[in-house]
Amino acid sequence: MADARSTAVLFDIDGTLADSNYAHVDAWWRAFRAAGESVDAWRIHRAIGMDSGRLLDELLPEAGDDVRDQAEQFHTAYYAEHVPQLRLLPGARELLEEVARRGHAVVLATSAPEHELAALRELLDAAAWVTAETSSEDVDEAKPAPGIVQVALDRVGVDAEHAVMVGDAMWDVEASGKVGLPCVAVMTGGIGGDELRRAGAAAVYDDAAAVLRALRDGEGPIAALA
Repeated sequence: MADARSTAVLFDIDGTLADSNYAHVDAWWRAFRAAGESVDAWRIHRAIGMDSGRLLDELLPEAGDDVRDQAEQFHTAYYAEHVPQLRLLPGARELLEEVARRGHAVVLATSAPEHELAALRELLDAAAWVTAETSSEDVDEAKPAPGIVQVALDRVGVDAEHAVMVGDAMWDVEASGKVGLPCVAVMTGGIGGDELRRAGAAAVYDDAAAVLRALRDGEGPIAALA
């Protein structure tokens, strides 16, 4: 823990701060084909943001461990091809900066593996504002299991009543809800607002830039932390 804060905002990265969800869809689609399987792209998209083990359970329920291992390895290789083209989503860095300026701990609460997180960390270039971060190495099972969210809170010593999560998938909303943490959802991951609200999102915005505007206007769950 870098310093003591009484409030925190946790941020998912893929699909929330970085425009990477469709890179993952393409990488998984190609990976499944390379492993001898065929999964429709829309089904893959629906599972993005899940723990990789659960994603494989969902999409390859009949496949053996060897096929799943191959698919994961191919996904890593194909996703790496996309990394040079990844871009931040509108308002991503500005939102992190504003949240930090207001005195909240900024936590990158992602379940991305370390090799993916390294590329995302470089893309964000936000070390000056980030108090702590997580990766897939911190838990046995990632979202929608609540472990990553709880680890993120523990890293900064803040309880759920004094924190907010920002994410783009139902899995972010569900994981947050399991520890009593409100989740602000953005639609940049490709999931519609109605579905995010049904999952329990406290508020839904188009993107990080819209979250930032609401914060500056004194509206929404992050503004309420003050």
